[in-house]
Parts: sequence; C-alpha cells; structure tokens
Amino acid sequence: TVVQDLGLHDGIRRVLFGNNLSFWLHKLIFVDAVSFLSGRRLSLSLDRYLLVDIDDIFVGKEGTRMNVRDVKALLETQTLLRTQVANFTFNLGFSGKFYHTGTEEEDAGDDLLLRSVDEFWWFPHMWSHMQPHLFHNESSLVEQMALNKEFALEHGIPVDMGYAVAPHHSGVYPVHGQLYAAWKQVWGIQVTSTEEYPHLKPARHRRGFVHDGIMVLPRQTCGLFTHTIFYKEYPGGPQELDKSIQGGELFLTVLLNPISIFMTHLSNYGNDRLGSYTFVNLANFVQSWTNLRLQTLPPLQLARKYFELFPEQRDPLWQDPCCRERERNISDERIIDRLPPVLVLGPLRTSTTALYLFLLMHPSIVGSLPSPRTFEEVQFFNGNNYHKGIDWYMDFFPTPANVTSDFLFEKSANYFHSEEAPKRAASLVPKAKLITILIDPSDRAYSWYQLLIIDGQQLRSDPAAVMDGVQKFLGVTPRYNYSEALTFDPQKGFWCQLLEGGKTKCLGKSKGRKYPPMDPQARAFLSGYYRDHNVELSRLLHRLGQPLPAWLRQELRKAR
Repeated sequence: TVVQDLGLHDGIRRVLFGNNLSFWLHKLIFVDAVSFLSGRRLSLSLDRYLLVDIDDIFVGKEGTRMNVRDVKALLETQTLLRTQVANFTFNLGFSGKFYHTGTEEEDAGDDLLLRSVDEFWWFPHMWSHMQPHLFHNESSLVEQMALNKEFALEHGIPVDMGYAVAPHHSGVYPVHGQLYAAWKQVWGIQVTSTEEYPHLKPARHRRGFVHDGIMVLPRQTCGLFTHTIFYKEYPGGPQELDKSIQGGELFLTVLLNPISIFMTHLSNYGNDRLGSYTFVNLANFVQSWTNLRLQTLPPLQLARKYFELFPEQRDPLWQDPCCRERERNISDERIIDRLPPVLVLGPLRTSTTALYLFLLMHPSIVGSLPSPRTFEEVQFFNGNNYHKGIDWYMDFFPTPANVTSDFLFEKSANYFHSEEAPKRAASLVPKAKLITILIDPSDRAYSWYQLLIIDGQQLRSDPAAVMDGVQKFLGVTPRYNYSEALTFDPQKGFWCQLLEGGKTKCLGKSKGRKYPPMDPQARAFLSGYYRDHNVELSRLLHRLGQPLPAWLRQELRKAR
C-alpha cells in the first residue's frame, strides 16, 4: 500500500500511499517519509522521554483505592517497565489529608506505599486537594502547603524534587500568581505541568512556557481518568483502550512528542489496574514496531531537556479564559468578563494623555489605575510586565460600579510601535475595540526630538552660562543663580559647588583627571579618523538650527 518512487523518470522522489492515513502504520510510515524526503531536516531524534504521574495517591472513595496487593503489583509493574523504559519510575502526587481515609485493606495499602517511599518519586498536591485559584490570600496557600510538607517530613517523603501539580490544574494556567509565589516559598518548586496551555484540545498541540521562574510543561492524558477503573466498562468499550495503545492516540502521542508527561490517578492502579495494563502494553507495542529509545528523567531534568529542545516556547501567550468553559471554571473570577473591551494604543506624543483624561470624564467609562512606574500607563502587552500574568494586569482595573454598562479601557502609548503587542492583545482581548491617534508625522517627530546639545568644553570652562541655557530649555522657574553657587578650584582644576562659609564641595578624585599632553602624531591620526563623522555631525546640527561646539568648529578648520 506504500510505494517509494526513486524519481528515475523525472528526478522527483516520492512516497506514494495507496490509501489515506487513517491506518496507524501509514501514519508511522508518513513520519519516516517526511524525514527521509527532507534529508532529515524535518525529523525528530529517536529519543522519547516519558514521565507517568499518579495523581491523588491517597485520594479516592472507599472501595476504589489501592490495597496491599495493588501496591505490590505497582512495584512489579515498575520493575518490568524498567526493562523497556530506561530509569522508569512512577511519580506519585500526594495530598496528606486523605491518608488513611479508606477501608482497612486500603489503609494497609497506604502504609505499604509509605514503607516503599524510596522506590518512587513524589510530588505535592495541596494538603486538602483545594483549588488554588479560589484563594487570593497567599498566606492561605502557604498554610495548606506547609501542612502537606509536615506530612511528607513525618513519613519520609522527599521534599526536594522541585515539581508540583495543582489539583484540576487550577492556577497553573490561567496563571494565579499567589500559587506560584507560595510554591516557591514552601517547596522551592521549579517545574509544574498542565493540560490547559495553550488549550486542552488537540492534545498534541500543547506547549510549555515559563512563569515567575517556574517551568510549565505540557501534560498529556492517556485515556485513564479518575473513574476509568474497569476494563470492560471502558468508555466506548475495552477495544477503544487497546486501539489507543496499539497505534492510536496514545501511541501517536509518544511518536510525535519528544517529551510526554502522562496524567493517571490512584484508582487506575487498583481495581482492574488499567494504569499498569496501559503502560506495559504501550512499551511493548513501541518496542515491537519502532526503534524509539524510551527513557524517564526526573521532572527537573525533564524540564531542562524540554526547553533545550523548544527554547522558543519559554515566553507565554496569555489567552482569553472567558471563551472556554473549562478555563472559566479554574480562572480568577476577577478576570472573567472583566478584561478591558477598549485599548488606546498611542502612539507617543499624539495627545494620548489628553484623550485618557477626556474619556475619564464620562460617568460610564472607567480607566485603568495609574502605575507608579509608568505614570498613568500599564504597559502590559509591550514589555516585561506581560510576564507577570493576567492577575497582575487585572489589579490595575477597579470593579466598575455597573458591571453591565460601564466600559473599561486601558491606554498605553507604547503599544503602537511594539512588535509583540498585536499578537499578545489579539490573544487575550480578541474582541477589544482599538483606538489610535494620528497626527502630522513631522509635528510628532519634532515633539519627540526636542533636543538641547551642550558643548562639553564650555561646560568645563563656563558652567554657569551653560546651566542658564539648560534652565531656559527646561522652562524651570524660579531661575537658579549658578554664578553665585559655583566657584573655580585652581588646585582641582575644575568648578565646584560653593557652600556656606566659603567651603567647597567638589567631585571625587576620579573626576577632572589631568592627562599628559597627547602626542602630535596621535592627535593627527585621531582627527583624521573622526573627520568624516565630524562633518556629518556639523550638517545635522545645521539642519537642527543648533550652534556648533567650539571644539567641532576647530576640528572642521583643520579638515579644510
């Protein structure tokens, strides 16, 4: 069904498929064909890194949790998988509050897990499996995490893996700043993962990003969820699970992604032990049909490897969470339906501040709060403030008196010439109305470059006269009398501030240094080297109507 055309007739090499790509083996051959025909320019290496998280290791209803036999089977599965996946280790996520909340047999399973603590890797959930985005007080999150850390220390669970996962991915994306801050404070977290970025589906298009120094990796599902516990009751029938493993979605996830973090749950390893069934059969299938090299790395190493492979993904792209119900459910309520529907883009020096003030006069229009660093402008979409996240952005918007009728708007003149702002704004506020101001570019250029040029030699020899000119240029009142405030110090060789009682305050020893006279040949060489540049400078100053500094006039006379 697949034929290689060597191109002997027309010089064009082809791979011809006799049918579509719905058959899994055709998909596998297609990936190889792309690599082959592109001279391996469009190809991945054979290395595949897998990490299997088991979330909620103590969380589950009675009768669905792991007992002693299940835990022993989990250890046996891990040993078996290590023969197929180098360094394979299950990564267990724990919420300590739910330890010993099952049946007597399940509590014994909990105990065996903790007696086997060194056999696994461990990562923290929240103590009570709470959703972090619901808590705006960082201290509440810190308190919850501290309880989980106390539990870990009491039971010998390692606390230095640097990886954590939030329940339901809450607060990871869309980003909740307090979660990241608390993670760093309590656990020293450097890595997390989520299914949500940039969107839930299609899964193979998930990407990573870095926020507040924490690396966020894309997480994959393997068809096993909290209630997927019996083989015969698998959604769509057990053949759907086997199809996913044997060339279907799960197999293709491993094939097309160099790094995959799979989410599973406690209940998947009790009951019919579908988690063990799934990954043992997946590893067998991959080994049977491909030359892929499967291996597992600890989360921190895995994250570093990910961003070595995909450095361009470090910068996030925030999206409007109001458009998707799943993201609305795990987003800060201050964001939902409160993103500004109006942006004033600038550009600079076109009376944007006047427009800002005029808009605020309207009783139904509410502007962003002023930023202490950038006057009235937030400057979110065009610079590093963007990386602080949507929570930070929304802190600049007061709650409108009438949510249904009041208009929120934001004005930042730097958005106009930013190369990043259009993409970022289109992603976060795709339906926003945009306002920009246009004026005669000559007038704007003149306004932007109103420019005073100071003769450095005159500043040394007659600073009072120079400072009078500076005051006039700035429009400073009242006028300060520098003639009475400066005095020449013959020992220092430069002008100093005159204090009361005749004392002086001069610049430090490193200022006003005296150099030996320049060698005439060196002077001539440097004058020649800078001659063309000085000529261009004089032409520019003439066009601007600025006087030529004395040293420049002297250099131009030499050039003649």
